[in-house]
Amino acid sequence: MTTIETKGGFYITQIKQLQDRIFERLLLDNGIEISGGQGRILFILWKTDNLTISEISEKTSLAKNTVSVVINGMVNKGIVERNINPHNRRQTIVSLTEYAKSLQEKYELVSQQMNALFYQGFSEEEQREFERYLARILKTLTENLHTDK
Repeated sequence: MTTIETKGGFYITQIKQLQDRIFERLLLDNGIEISGGQGRILFILWKTDNLTISEISEKTSLAKNTVSVVINGMVNKGIVERNINPHNRRQTIVSLTEYAKSLQEKYELVSQQMNALFYQGFSEEEQREFERYLARILKTLTENLHTDK
């Protein structure tokens, strides 16, 4: 029996690492001083402001303690603020500052630049096919994660 050497996971890991580094460089080139983790949280808050740490954790797939640490840095930079939920005093609500709201348009332009670079040389059909394959892998892994064994 011949074993086929597969490199999909290795390529995905390398692509993610390079993508993060290039994206952070593009952000800096555009005067946006935020990390990838901060960007993921901002992206979620731009869609729905005023979320709890748990909600942000769920929507970004980052661990709650990671979200808390990243949020601390964002509060210190004036990107977000924390407030006690008036309806549930045990909950903290994370909200965008005006500064964070002002970054959204620039951030979206950088995201478009990154997307163009990511799919450079791909036809629209190749791009759709590639994303279908990735969606299948993601679905399989997600189902496997939630399967009780």
